[in-house]
Amino acid sequence: MNQAHYHLLVNHLPIIIPIIGFLVMLGGIIFKSNDIKKAAFLIFVLGAICTFPAAATGDGAEEIVENLPGVSEQIIHTHEEAAEVFIILSYILGVVSLAGFLATWKQKSYATIFTYVVLIYAAVVLFFASRTGTTGGEIRHSEIRNDTGQNITPESKPTDEDED
Repeated sequence: MNQAHYHLLVNHLPIIIPIIGFLVMLGGIIFKSNDIKKAAFLIFVLGAICTFPAAATGDGAEEIVENLPGVSEQIIHTHEEAAEVFIILSYILGVVSLAGFLATWKQKSYATIFTYVVLIYAAVVLFFASRTGTTGGEIRHSEIRNDTGQNITPESKPTDEDED
C-alpha cells in the first residue's frame, strides 16, 4: 500500500465521525441525557484524533496522484486549502468537546452551554468537512466537478451510436 491508499482509507473518518457526533448530541439534547451528551463529546474528540492520520497522509497522496491523467495541480491545491481549514477547525472541535465532556462529567453549571456551543460549532465544522470531502473527491472523480464538460476528451465524448 502507498500513501494514496492510506489516505483513502482514513480520510473519510474525520468527516463521518463528527456527523455521528452531531446526531448523538441532538439525541442527548432531545432526551436530556448527560450520558448521551458525554458520548457525543467523546465522538467529536475521536473525530479530531482521526484527523491526524488523514492530514499526515495527504502530502504523500498528492505526490502519487499529481501526475495522473485528468488531475490538475489546481484541483489538488483547492483540496489542500480546504483541508487546511478543516483540520484546524476539527482540532478545535476536539479540544472544546473534551472541555465539554469534563464540564458535563463534573456536573458544572456551565456544562449546558458547552453542549449548545459544540453543537453549533460542529455544524460549522461539518460545512467545512463537506467542502473538503467534495474537493478531495473531485481529484479523481471528474463527474462531480463543476467543469465536467471541459474534461471530456474527443475520444471519450459519447456519440449518437453510443446512445442506442
